[in-house]
Parts: sequence; C-alpha cells; structure tokens
Amino acid sequence: MNNLELQKHANEVRKGIVTAVHSAKAGHPGGALSAADVFTFLYFEEMNIDPGNPDKPDRDRFVLSKGHTAPGLYSVLANRGFFPVEDLKTLRHLGSYLQGHPCIHIPGVDMSSGSLGQGISAAVGMALGAKMNQESFRIYTLLGDGELEEGQVWEASMFAGHRKLDNLCVIVDNNNLQIDGPIDQVCSPYPIDRKFEAFNFHVINVDAHDFDALRAAFGEARQTKGMPSCIILHSLKGKGVSFMENSIDWHGKAPNDEEYAVAMADLEKIDAELEKAGEA
Repeated sequence: MNNLELQKHANEVRKGIVTAVHSAKAGHPGGALSAADVFTFLYFEEMNIDPGNPDKPDRDRFVLSKGHTAPGLYSVLANRGFFPVEDLKTLRHLGSYLQGHPCIHIPGVDMSSGSLGQGISAAVGMALGAKMNQESFRIYTLLGDGELEEGQVWEASMFAGHRKLDNLCVIVDNNNLQIDGPIDQVCSPYPIDRKFEAFNFHVINVDAHDFDALRAAFGEARQTKGMPSCIILHSLKGKGVSFMENSIDWHGKAPNDEEYAVAMADLEKIDAELEKAGEA
C-alpha cells in the first residue's frame, strides 16, 4: 500500500477516535491519536490478518498494552472491516460491546487489556507459546511511555530477552506525556532505548508519523533474529487535532460539541490536503 493511501486510512482512524470519544463523553483521545499512524500501518500493511476470519490460527497477534487508548484500536479495526464503523458511536454505552478497554470478545481483539504493564506480559506469553509450538506468526504489543514506570514491564522484558523471543515486537508510543504530566517529570523512564538494549532487545528509534520510516523499522524488526525487537515511536500526543496536540489536558477527556466540530474540521482539512496531493 502506498503512503498516500495509508495517510488517508490514518485520517479516517483519527476521525473514528474523535467521534467515538465524543459520543461516549469519556475516553482517552490524546494517546489514541498519537498512535493512529502505527495502528494504521500494522493493520493495513504489516500484520497477517483477515477481517473475514479474525480467529484464523496463523494470524499475527496484537496486544494493546496501553489499553486506555482502545478508541484507536477500535477505530482501526472498524476501518479495516472487523465490525461496522457506525458502531464506534456506541463506545462506552450501556449494552455496547465496545467498552472502555479492549475485551477479547470483540472481533479482532487478541487479548483483554487495561491494567498497565500486563499487556506486554501476555504478549511475551504468546510469543513463547508460538516458539514452543513451532508456529510462525508474530506478536506485536503497544505500550505507552508512562506505562514503562510499571515494574512488570521490565520483568516481562527480561524474560523475553533471555528467551530470545525474536517473534516479539514491542512498540513504545513515546509522546512524552502521561496523565500527570511529562514523563520525565513524573518518573522518568529515560533513556528508553538503552534500557531495552540492556534486556537484550534490538532497538529501533523512529518518527511515529512517517510511513517510510515505519516500514523500514518493522522490516528491520522482522529480519532481526535471536532477540526481540523494540520500536520506539517518537510521536505527538493528540496528532491531527490542533487544540489537542502536545496537550496533557487531552490525555483522558472527551471533546464537547463545539470542540468536536473543530476537531472534525481539522481532520477534514487534512482529507482535502491528501486529496489534492493525490491529484498532483
């Protein structure tokens, strides 16, 4: 898939995020928007998946360790065809299958998650199981940078490195903001790359919003043998929505009707720019 197509898909994913959170009147738009490009790349290009057969045995697995950014995962799953895009408007509603954190009963969701630090542990278990059963699928897990303050992350990483789980790709969304402020002020996990290297990971730093860079990074991870990989995404929290970008206020808050209109206008402007680029 070419980059322009991926950019268009990513913008639809961002629209779905904003629409879902606005409809729910609750949720976490900032970190979902910062990860929208990697969600898009994984589900539209990188991973071996089939929306028509979401449980096929040889599919690649994805675990959203930073489970509060479920609106991003739900939006990419809907836009990829796992369930109707219209259902995003039911996020967090009573009786809806789209609750505030991913649940394994949702088509395309491989692991329930939400308690920070636990998703990577599940992903490591999946990777070990695949190795033991001599299965070829890969496992991807997305963590928040604030999540790295959880000790369980490093227990799982130590195990993954020791077991040389080269079918595991850990992705860190490094937007430098968590619920209480900048991560380097709350409880700094820096230097992230050197920490993962110390646990015997192959580490790749990448611009989270550059599809060429993402393609190269995930290709390098696939080619790395004898150790797990960690891709550190240098991202912008709230990416694509002017008043949410790099703002801690939008870690866990829904836009009101007026803010929703501004956000959608921002994303529709991006649509227009992409259409113009396609005609050039």
